[in-house]
Amino acid sequence: MILFTSALIALLSSSGETLPLFHSALSLSSSCSTLIIFLFFFSGAMESGIVGGKEVKAHSRPYMASLQSDGDHKCGGFLIRKDFVLTAAHSGRKYLEVVLGAHNIKKKETNQQRIQVRKYFMHPNYNKYKKAGDKEKVYAVDIMLLKLKSNATLNKFVKVVELPKKKGKTPASVKCKIAGWGKRKPDKQEASNVLFETSVTLLSDSECGRVWQNYYDPACMMCSKTTKDNTFCQGDSGGPLMCNTKPSGLAIYTSQDECNNPQYPGVYLNISAFLDWIKKVMGKTD
Repeated sequence: MILFTSALIALLSSSGETLPLFHSALSLSSSCSTLIIFLFFFSGAMESGIVGGKEVKAHSRPYMASLQSDGDHKCGGFLIRKDFVLTAAHSGRKYLEVVLGAHNIKKKETNQQRIQVRKYFMHPNYNKYKKAGDKEKVYAVDIMLLKLKSNATLNKFVKVVELPKKKGKTPASVKCKIAGWGKRKPDKQEASNVLFETSVTLLSDSECGRVWQNYYDPACMMCSKTTKDNTFCQGDSGGPLMCNTKPSGLAIYTSQDECNNPQYPGVYLNISAFLDWIKKVMGKTD
């Protein structure tokens, strides 16, 4: 296996070259998964999902949402108001159905609520930067709000999670948790039917920037240490990074082929940097 090291990443960035991107999927038709940057090429199996960690107690994360298309899980999200789910913009805008109150997404659990999306609110700069080919800026606004066609029924299985009240960033060395229904092992194609969660440790902006170079914006991003047994991958994108019981980050990208390669931190948007935009969008639809 040949790796592109952080030194070579720096060389590519300084030379003006861009790293090719890969949108992978949990099924052949998926348009929503973790945004993957090709830093190296490997002949092994496609990877995705929570690596390591453990199955959570059923319905102990009642804010979690599975975003599905034709019954297949595509990515994660979380309920921030009874009529709004927050997720990643690269989730796409095609026929997403929001599944709330689930633990096993392959079972027809009586407590599950399936709600169609009325409107997709991508960050206004996402398509602007995407059309301009400004990939570095696209990652920095990879956030989307989903307005539901009907309000979620709040109960012990479905609850709203409260966003941070003020701007700021969770500091390095803090341990946080991230959950998802993605694949659990690098060499397996099947995604997890039940919700898994793993613990990760936040890194400093300097550590994140040293690896990801211009693709990491400290003004609106944070990253966590990747280990062989603790990370997120495809299928978990759009899910919340929970720090001190609050959603501090939104999972957006990691490395391709070996998402549990310790050289490459997992990257999240800092949710508090987008509070004004979130409030503005939801205020317009009250």
